[in-house]
Amino acid sequence: MSVQFLTYLFIGLSFALYIGIAIWSRSATTNEFYVAGSHVHPVANGAATAADWMSAASFLSMAGIIAFEGADGARYLMGWTGGYVLLALLLAPYLRKFSKFTVPDFIGDRYYSQIARLVAVVCVIFISFTYVAGQMRGVGIVFSRFLEVDINMGVIIGMAIVFFYAVLGGMKGITYTQVAQYCVLIFAYLVPAIFISLMLTGNPVPMLGFGSTMDDGSGMYLLDKLDGLTSELGMTAFTEGNKSTVDMFFITAALMAGTAGLPHVIVRFFTVPKVRDARISAGYALIFIALLYTTAPAVAAFARINIINNVDSMEYAEAPNWFTRWENSGLIAWLDKNNDGLVQYRGGAALAPTKPVYETGRGESGQRMLDNEPGAGENELYIDRDIIVLAHPEIAALPNWIVALVAAGGLAAALSTAAGLLLVMSTSISHDLLKKCLMPSINERQELMFARTAAALAVIAAGLLGIYPLGFVVQVVAFAFGLAAASFFPVILLGIFSTRMNREAAIAGMVTGLTFTFSYIVFFKFISPELNNADHWLFGISPEGIGTLGMLMNFAVSLVVMRLTPPPPREVQALVEQIRVPKKQEYHG
Repeated sequence: MSVQFLTYLFIGLSFALYIGIAIWSRSATTNEFYVAGSHVHPVANGAATAADWMSAASFLSMAGIIAFEGADGARYLMGWTGGYVLLALLLAPYLRKFSKFTVPDFIGDRYYSQIARLVAVVCVIFISFTYVAGQMRGVGIVFSRFLEVDINMGVIIGMAIVFFYAVLGGMKGITYTQVAQYCVLIFAYLVPAIFISLMLTGNPVPMLGFGSTMDDGSGMYLLDKLDGLTSELGMTAFTEGNKSTVDMFFITAALMAGTAGLPHVIVRFFTVPKVRDARISAGYALIFIALLYTTAPAVAAFARINIINNVDSMEYAEAPNWFTRWENSGLIAWLDKNNDGLVQYRGGAALAPTKPVYETGRGESGQRMLDNEPGAGENELYIDRDIIVLAHPEIAALPNWIVALVAAGGLAAALSTAAGLLLVMSTSISHDLLKKCLMPSINERQELMFARTAAALAVIAAGLLGIYPLGFVVQVVAFAFGLAAASFFPVILLGIFSTRMNREAAIAGMVTGLTFTFSYIVFFKFISPELNNADHWLFGISPEGIGTLGMLMNFAVSLVVMRLTPPPPREVQALVEQIRVPKKQEYHG
């Protein structure tokens, strides 16, 4: 059977499963819509958290970044994994003990201030919209290649699916849908990795194959082989990096602190019955996440070797079907700079880096003529980093059913996180903005209606961001983590562990951190992208890592303002002590 037929089959079956779960678990109350009634089993919540956490950035783009950047790409592995441990051990149990629906709900009550609540709502919207943009782009990429539709149409299809089960089911529907999506995505990620590890190293465990010798009789270790290939083609060796130590540190720290401050991940710990269950589900989630994260570096190395072996010096006229199909989607392009009809894969950019890929006709060798300026150097091949995981099974000539399975897994990863983000935005608007601030007299039925309306509007806005993307999936997501680190992490951490932390400090810190980080990202990415290089960055810190500096500014401003303003009321200080100090009788919320 063809790849397209199998893709339609696998995606159709998985979508039917997601929609069926949404209908079965439809939310009837705001408690079910916001936190699934706080009745989710820790194992199920661990799988749902892993699916919520492992977005299109983890499934589609992380291995692609590592494949192209080598050691520099390790910042995502270290930052995201370390950040989840930080969240699980330092914040999640205490937030569950507070027993609120949302992060703005915690901030509004902990800091006894409607202004603090409103600032937190603004932060949630900024962070979630930035994050969800990457998910919708991932959906569009999968649909454009495997269902052979336009990327924009793919985004619209994804919007329709998310709209159905996020708006209908709320957190209850999303939770059990995400359990199914985790099973799909992890199976889709591991199966091709196992096959390719066997082909290259003879080892069926990709994590071990990553450090094994090649199965070609050479006796060379896989990483030594890859370093040799990349160096010969004028690229930086895979195990070396180009980023400065300062920038690597700041990006990794921003990803860690941002993870601990992500509202759509934090809210998952409000869905379990008890505080103890929050800790248990965090442990399960870490195990589920580790299955993919420990496999990603191996997938990246395998893909880089296969691309070099199968594409470099290939005659374009004899290009395999997979190359042509990805070329037609606009995510691979070839510029025949020396007119020899051969694809030269070398170091450097094939195209001018600031221009998208557009086709304007065909050249003498049959290649797509692009409305782009050629990049400097000898490289003739442009590969979108977001397609590495999706294209790799075809490059390695794996069976069609595996290719289709990976497509279904990519969609599961993108849609699971998109749904969680959209729900967080809708609950922040309906519960924190309307119910708690602007319209306190609305009843539960009206609040649920507003929540569904807000979710629907958020789906439409997310789709527009997918149609007009801000960058590579993993880069866009990294900006969201920076915003979360600069805004939420300090006020949540100080709100749990400092009885002296007050509303004035929280508001000043959030506004300072978010404003600085957002302005820095917008300036270098949109206002003056030509200045986006190490020569113009503040202290050599890229927009990806500036969230760490924003976080430090948040901490500094909060601590100073805290000392210059009155302490919180006694009942708030007592509440902080209650959250932090264990009790003999567990708090059920």
